Amino acid sequence: MNFVKILLPLIILFIFLVSCNKDYSSSSSISNPTPKDYLKYDNADIFLLDGYVFSNAQDVKWVTDLDYELGVQIGEITEQEDKASKFKNGTANILPVGTKIYETDTPAYVAIINGKEIPYLKMVEG
Repeated sequence: MNFVKILLPLIILFIFLVSCNKDYSSSSSISNPTPKDYLKYDNADIFLLDGYVFSNAQDVKWVTDLDYELGVQIGEITEQEDKASKFKNGTANILPVGTKIYETDTPAYVAIINGKEIPYLKMVEG
């Protein structure tokens, strides 16, 4: 009988502690993709601007079918890097330094290299 008096409060305490632990929660944290998420693929063509990853969309049919007008310049590539840990604002893995990035009146953004317009999409989660 004495054993049950000790065991029952311990079981209740254990259940309480486990249920309060975040690691056992069924919900997961959702965040925007990072350069690391893309650079693990050989064909990645991305840049980081204002904390968002932008990915090349020139092979995405609905993007190439868009009829857009260029808006204001929102940034410029200031560094080229292939290691995700070294990415910061203005870093790209393919686009050359000096490439200007423009917004459009669509979800697409445009990088201009030697007069050629290359569409990119902002990668957001959720």
